[in-house]
Amino acid sequence: MSRGPLFENGYKPLFSGHETFPLRYGWLKKVYDAVASHDDGIASKSIFSDDTAIARFGVGKNMVSSMRYWAAACEIIEDIPGNQIRIKALGHKLFGASGLDPYMESPSTLWILHWRLCGRADRTTWFWAFNHFSHLTFERDALSKGLLAIAHERGWPRVSAATVKRDVECFVRTYAAKAASAQLSHEEALESPLTELGLIRATGKKDGFRFVRGAKSSLGDGVFAYALIEFWQRYSKSKTLSFEAIAHGPGSPGRVFALDEGDLADRLSEIEDATEGLLRWSETAGLKQVIRSADLNVEAALGLVDADFRVRERMKVA
Repeated sequence: MSRGPLFENGYKPLFSGHETFPLRYGWLKKVYDAVASHDDGIASKSIFSDDTAIARFGVGKNMVSSMRYWAAACEIIEDIPGNQIRIKALGHKLFGASGLDPYMESPSTLWILHWRLCGRADRTTWFWAFNHFSHLTFERDALSKGLLAIAHERGWPRVSAATVKRDVECFVRTYAAKAASAQLSHEEALESPLTELGLIRATGKKDGFRFVRGAKSSLGDGVFAYALIEFWQRYSKSKTLSFEAIAHGPGSPGRVFALDEGDLADRLSEIEDATEGLLRWSETAGLKQVIRSADLNVEAALGLVDADFRVRERMKVA
């Protein structure tokens, strides 16, 4: 099996850009609104650096830079030629006037954002932690040492221990809620919206954390199917994809969503309905694999997530 993109020649690691601030509630919507207020949803990059940026976003200069970083990392916006920024399809789908979840009330939104951050190797710590780190429990120092080891092995230039340490700190704060205390409100403990996914929890020991593997009840079939299609398109051109690749391949749904093999098999057994026949689960002759009936189209597959939001709306009405 391929060792993944971190081990490819020419891979460029990234350990900075967030200014040490994890993604926070409301940030993506604020960035979306700021860019969308311009003609055709295209704005100058200067909206994040001009004299009115601090007033526009209501945070300090470093936080404005962090907001831009996270909006780009989550694929809400993208840079385009001419020193400009435009809104991407996911931004319109989630935060537009008719968006699925403009105030990020649905866990489906959080699962999509988590997939955007950890399903690709653009952010080295995020990808490595979910796709290569082999232990369930860890301390921040263990993650830092592991990343520095691979940096040395691969000969990545200009990777300092201090930079990696800050990146790991931001990663942990993105997924692990702070311990509740008399001085800390529930809202303050949930520093980042992605803590709600429960993928990383504190163990109770000093600087101890654990990845939470197993069934994810709030992960909808639509988001899972979309992630599978996107992974498949990157991983292989074959008309079949093995269970092993889906469960354990770097950047796979099994890895990124921290699913155990039993729950993954259950989800794959229902993939035909979730994808309207595009994908089909097969266990013929003991060979576990998914078979596709047509070419994969990631842009069209994004529409599969809509069903998860409709389910949530029906539940709210009921």
